[in-house]
Amino acid sequence: MRLVKALPVIQKFADSNIFLFSNFTGAQPQREPPNDKYVYNVRASYRQETAKLVDYLVSNGKKRIALFIQFDAYGRSGADGTERQLKTHSLTPVAETTYERGIPYSTKLTDQVNKIIASNADAVISIGSYAASAAFIRDARNSGFTGPIANVSFVGPDALLTLLLEEETKAQKNYTHNLINSQVVPPWNDLSFSIVVEYQKMMKKHTPLAPPLTPPGYEQPLLGFGSLEGFMNAKLFGIALKKTGKNLTRAHFRSTLESISSLNIGLGTKNHVNFSPTRHQALDTVFLTTVKSKNYVLINPQEPASR
Repeated sequence: MRLVKALPVIQKFADSNIFLFSNFTGAQPQREPPNDKYVYNVRASYRQETAKLVDYLVSNGKKRIALFIQFDAYGRSGADGTERQLKTHSLTPVAETTYERGIPYSTKLTDQVNKIIASNADAVISIGSYAASAAFIRDARNSGFTGPIANVSFVGPDALLTLLLEEETKAQKNYTHNLINSQVVPPWNDLSFSIVVEYQKMMKKHTPLAPPLTPPGYEQPLLGFGSLEGFMNAKLFGIALKKTGKNLTRAHFRSTLESISSLNIGLGTKNHVNFSPTRHQALDTVFLTTVKSKNYVLINPQEPASR
């Protein structure tokens, strides 16, 4: 949610056609007036992600949904989206529990788990980071909670899965059963999507290195949800640049962006990019994934997926 602090600066220089494009966040403030005038989002919002998760859980008979959230604006935003969608089903969260931002995976979260179990929750929506969310899932499963635990894309799904698979190896216990994750791009290993084919080809060709400020010992994965989203954003930016042509001014680029509609970027036949002067979010697409054979797969595969 640090981006929110930059929005007043963007507004200050709006007369110079300063704008933000393809921010790596589903935060709500940049999608609402007056900020939406100066921000061009590509991905769906966290509110749309939580709505998709709620609808899926309710449609599968889960009506006692609890919240596990990071104690900050990000967590609160996710909780708000969840509560809004639950209200459309005449439901409210049966419990809410929090954790302090930045806690390590080694943290014990049994107090939070016990509160949720005591509420008789049959599912949990988690709005957090990968370390805390993985710790919560570990402690929830160790405490006997078997219901679905759902996360939004910001969790860092690849890092989350890595931690849980390592824990499975150590404990010889299943920690990825009933794990759900909303995503704004399809699984990066699903070659039925043409954008995934293109992304993998380019990543393997150029093998980009980790940034210079990467912590010592960190191994940069070649493929992942985050870099696939970045690839999608860069592809759309390149398309807009090409359409803008030689008259490359900020004003002309913005008007070109706003003229892009029904653009198939490789996310399937129904998931097209649409901008307009009054619509500054290109996509509303949310994919739901679960874990099978140690990889994320689509819960409801798109038909047809691509091409």
